[in-house]
Amino acid sequence: MKRAFVTGTTGQDGSYLVELLIEKGYEVHGTIRRASVFNTARIDHLMDHPQVKLHHSDLTDSSNLNKLLATIKPDEIYNLGAQSHVAVSFEVPEYTAQVDATGTLRLLDAMHSFCPEARFYQASTSEMYGKVREVPQSETTPFYPRSPYAVAKLYAYWITKNFRESYDLYACNGILFNHESERRGRTFVTRKITTNLAQVHLGLRDTVRLGNIDAKRDWGYAKEYVEAMWLMLQQDEPDDFVIATGEMHSVRDFCERSASWLGYNLVWEGEGVTEIGRDETTGKVLIEIDERYFRPAEVEELLGDPSKAERELGWKAKVGLDELVDIMMESDMRVVKKEAGIVE
Repeated sequence: MKRAFVTGTTGQDGSYLVELLIEKGYEVHGTIRRASVFNTARIDHLMDHPQVKLHHSDLTDSSNLNKLLATIKPDEIYNLGAQSHVAVSFEVPEYTAQVDATGTLRLLDAMHSFCPEARFYQASTSEMYGKVREVPQSETTPFYPRSPYAVAKLYAYWITKNFRESYDLYACNGILFNHESERRGRTFVTRKITTNLAQVHLGLRDTVRLGNIDAKRDWGYAKEYVEAMWLMLQQDEPDDFVIATGEMHSVRDFCERSASWLGYNLVWEGEGVTEIGRDETTGKVLIEIDERYFRPAEVEELLGDPSKAERELGWKAKVGLDELVDIMMESDMRVVKKEAGIVE
């Protein structure tokens, strides 16, 4: 039985990846942090699974990582652990660097020392493209990071390539564009929209307050994207891949589609921070702009070119934006009703 070591197990991607690896017959060793608030909801159903073993760990602790890799001797390592919120990275830039940048270095160094035959996946991000040099973005597009998170992830990207080339390790970067699901954290814009709109619809909230609704992103379904992670580690040679849908939509589009799922026809009035989105039929204000949610340095448009992954991995995104909204809205209506004690 193959052994996999997964950081970031309790996150959106980590939980889906653990499920995929279980299906493929792996023994999965996942990490959880001993934080002040436990956030294991995404993996609670896996806690007692015979193929899953959870370990307390932290990417800022090299002695812990060394001990775990020396003991487990995994065949595959998936580094999904990170401080992954762009806005938060402006508030805690040093911590973001410690986890996302040098945390990756610590894990690669432990792999090099204790299990150099293992295969390594690094969760890179489209945020590294930042102030984009070309549209769409591919594996050869120059990077221009625009946040402490993106800068830290760029270091992780290059140190992964450096270890691959310096020590002949099997190490890959997956440059994943935005990928969402019903397991996305509620502070991320897509899940904020679906959750808050459900609350507005049920009379539990007045409006949804957002920042830059004209930012454009390439949004896919996280459950599909973890399949690409696994495929990268099954190839003859290590390489880096863009994982994306190849379609771009704005936050405004996401709002309109989510509102439409609830039966609203969203129309816009005003401009800038005074712009609002209201239902055309009832006149009810659903969306308001709040300058607190604008980034210090905006990333305007991210669109991935996934042709290399399609060609070499045989991977192609199947879920488009409409289906993604359906999945998330259906789930969040159910979740919000349950939280509010609303019986259907």
